[in-house]
Amino acid sequence: MPPLVAQLAASPAGRRVLRRALLVVVGLPLAAVCLLALSLLSEPGADAHSLAGVTCAPAGASPGRVGQWDEEQMGNAATIVSVGRQQQVPEQALVVALMAAMTESRLRNLSYGDRDSVGLFQMRPSQGWGSREQLTDPVYAASKFYSVLLAVPNWLGMPPGNAAQAVERSAFPDRYATFEDDARHVLGALAGVNCDDWVRGNDRAERVVSAALSQLGVPYAWGGGTAQGPSPGIGVDSGVTGFDCSGLALYAYAQAGVAVPHQTQAIWTAFQPAITDPSRVERGDLVLLSANSEPGGIHHVGIYLGDGRVVHAPESGGVVSVVDDIWKPGSYWARQFIGVVRPGT
Repeated sequence: MPPLVAQLAASPAGRRVLRRALLVVVGLPLAAVCLLALSLLSEPGADAHSLAGVTCAPAGASPGRVGQWDEEQMGNAATIVSVGRQQQVPEQALVVALMAAMTESRLRNLSYGDRDSVGLFQMRPSQGWGSREQLTDPVYAASKFYSVLLAVPNWLGMPPGNAAQAVERSAFPDRYATFEDDARHVLGALAGVNCDDWVRGNDRAERVVSAALSQLGVPYAWGGGTAQGPSPGIGVDSGVTGFDCSGLALYAYAQAGVAVPHQTQAIWTAFQPAITDPSRVERGDLVLLSANSEPGGIHHVGIYLGDGRVVHAPESGGVVSVVDDIWKPGSYWARQFIGVVRPGT
């Protein structure tokens, strides 16, 4: 049994979380259930104070307690995260949702609140969020929060506290930002990622990979991506906030303190000599593709994960995602592979 499942199953509150999580995934295809479980139990993370967009838990934290957040509160946090994973929202959405629930209810499923507000997010039946019964169901409430958040224009380009305010529309908009560190620590604890262990056990490549994977599901936006995260695209993707392929590489390497150009051919030029033997490619390397096997034809880049897998921002209309088996003979990646570069070495 995975460590997180075992720890949750050891307590009544934890068993309630597992039962509710099973309800979330009932009816999903087996592959989707496996993806949900893996993403919840093993998502990589990093020091929330030193690396943007990735998370971990402080020393002494566990899925049952992180700082002021007790077993009941952590159980509700696990439900919020589980629902978000099932909906395949970006990690930033999980952080925003946890910040909102921490602010509104202190992660308790309240049957009361201001006027007719109830539940984890203190949503109001009178404002059309749902019935009182629905809003006191943590699964429904979390799902409703995500659906409203994802409809907010440019929410990924906002500070997390501002994104939470855009959903909650509170009279006290500055409160949410005070819980960002707590939200990241709780998310790290649920993933089983300890800050101290992460810093000791991970090198530059792991920081790069963790940062890139933290952006899974973020939209592709041509021209998008900065060292701080997703940004508005240009041209055909104006109005879309996200990453293009080199923008994702720029962001991921910035979290390891390495500057990478925001253009694929410039990346190739900046970090010569390149490695052209696939057997020598290492985790964290930048895999470059060329339409004509020449540097002038380079048009795409991905971050190598190992075992023939890359994470990349594919094209307009797509999202940051993982590609498997890139070395398979005849595959698009194998046909267009020109080499890899290893920034920072």
